[in-house]
Amino acid sequence: MHPMLNIAVKAARRAGNLIHRSADNIGHLTVTKKSNADYVSEVDRAAEQAIIETLLDVYPNHAILAEESGTQGDSEYVWIIDPLDGTTNFLHGYPQYAVSIALQHKGVLTQAVVYDPTKNELFTATRGRGAYLNDRRLRVSKRAELADSLIGTGFPYTRFEHIDAYMAIMRDMMQKTAGLRRPGSAALDLAYTAAGRYDGFFETALKPWDIAAGCLLITEAGGLVGDMQGNDSYLKSGHVCAGNPKVFAQMLQVIAPHLTEGLKTPAP
Repeated sequence: MHPMLNIAVKAARRAGNLIHRSADNIGHLTVTKKSNADYVSEVDRAAEQAIIETLLDVYPNHAILAEESGTQGDSEYVWIIDPLDGTTNFLHGYPQYAVSIALQHKGVLTQAVVYDPTKNELFTATRGRGAYLNDRRLRVSKRAELADSLIGTGFPYTRFEHIDAYMAIMRDMMQKTAGLRRPGSAALDLAYTAAGRYDGFFETALKPWDIAAGCLLITEAGGLVGDMQGNDSYLKSGHVCAGNPKVFAQMLQVIAPHLTEGLKTPAP
């Protein structure tokens, strides 16, 4: 395992253990509402601190971009961190949430970890070296037809400016697939796409820490990731479409008629 990935795994497991221990005690946690339907608990903050400490202990000069504490440091190495993706699920005792850690070097994603503490599933990837679930090499699914495919998504929950376009896309996807799923953690949804559990995934208005690790998992598992037009602005725009190469292309065709200006790739 790449040394930087090794440290990221250590950080993710530390955070995961902290989250897992708190899961039995969710009724007593301090919870703050950041905005409509967007919550942060003391567990998010403690998990984030554990991750940052673990990373900076070994790489003190690296920069951090984390959900709860924002940006710190200036370096060509940037760790992109979501300490608990799926906080709303966690707070309801719904066991679908994960720790997500990615490393970006000079703007290129190079390491990825998504860790699900409830199932002890560790998804990892290093650029050019493939993606793994625990010790098993991951490949995206081989399904060739959208009509036979299971597609993951996430409903808008804080930003609703794209909701009409999203609902139109969802309506068409419902009718043209074998089923849609929406469990509530984009990081895990992307990891599941890399593992072939989903054939594809789409969502709008995500943040870099939701998707950075999951997107590298997919490309290293032989899949494709793009924005709603298939271009590579997804980390910036937060609009993501991903899947195995055949299903990805068919999803983009379903999405295309419903693209509003806000969902299109910004002009360079």
